[in-house]
Amino acid sequence: MDKGFRRKTNRMQTYDYASNGIYFLTLCARDRLCLFANSQTMAISEIGEIVKDALCQIDIIYTGVHIEKYVIMPNHVHILISLHCSNATVSTIVSQYKRYVTRRAGESVWQKSFYDHVVRSEADYQHIWEYMENNPAKWIEDRYYTP
Repeated sequence: MDKGFRRKTNRMQTYDYASNGIYFLTLCARDRLCLFANSQTMAISEIGEIVKDALCQIDIIYTGVHIEKYVIMPNHVHILISLHCSNATVSTIVSQYKRYVTRRAGESVWQKSFYDHVVRSEADYQHIWEYMENNPAKWIEDRYYTP
């Protein structure tokens, strides 16, 4: 590896990810393997159940944090999360969530980092909500699709 190589950051450099707001997150499985659900039937796997259970715990663990919506796909998870007067940052929540799932699964299941989008308007929110709602039915067209 080139010693000058630096991993590109996905975060906006000037944005405070502890700010009140709504964030759309995508977390991918390592090597984009279909670890969370069956690629053909979309049936949630054992690891997918761990992913789901851990998502349901976030609202309980973090004051001022609410999972608005989530969808578990075969090799990635979409999360719409809101922060309101929380002491946690998005990155802290995601890193602790990933660590918990990995520990429960007994193996490393995540790709490094995650994709985020700061929701900026009601129209943006509605577009993301619809995308998440329809994502399982459009799995074959999904950018993360692997058979």
